[in-house]
Amino acid sequence: MTITPRWEWRTFGETFGPAEERFAALTPARVEESDETYLLSVRSDASVKVRGGLMDVKHLEAVNDDGLEQWLPILKAEFPLTSADVVTVLDELGMPRPQLDRQEYTLDELVAEVVLPRSELRAVGVHKRRARYTVGGAMAELSELTAAGRSTRTIAVEMEDPAVVVAAVAELGLADRPNTCMARVLKVIAGVG
Repeated sequence: MTITPRWEWRTFGETFGPAEERFAALTPARVEESDETYLLSVRSDASVKVRGGLMDVKHLEAVNDDGLEQWLPILKAEFPLTSADVVTVLDELGMPRPQLDRQEYTLDELVAEVVLPRSELRAVGVHKRRARYTVGGAMAELSELTAAGRSTRTIAVEMEDPAVVVAAVAELGLADRPNTCMARVLKVIAGVG
């Protein structure tokens, strides 16, 4: 299977102006709710999360002139994680490689033995409700999320072709908003760093 990095754009806020009307006129392809655990680091804005029993890690490959971020999935693994998988997670979070005491780690062991002892790391539970759409040929998602007792909304647009993402963001009337990755906002919400 070929893994293709995607260009992503995301914004946060309570309201999104004309984008709200655009989404209201569309039927979502899917609506999902999930409880996830994000691993956040003061040293990195990497995308490291657990959803549906899988550790999902994406590496930031590039940022283009339009401010889009290109993310490459580098790990999608079931628990228990191997010690090599844990090293991949820590590398992406910008943490030094520790001496690991286990060959495999459950999520609870990973949090208790690897995350909690490090003041630079935090595990944050996030509840999401995501509605997925297609806008201008790109995948678009309107989500409500709750973390650390606070709620916010976010719109994400992604696709392999950055020009398609830029056009979809413009079609939604959001081109003047900054692109901000999920980890950066979750760190603000949870008081990390």
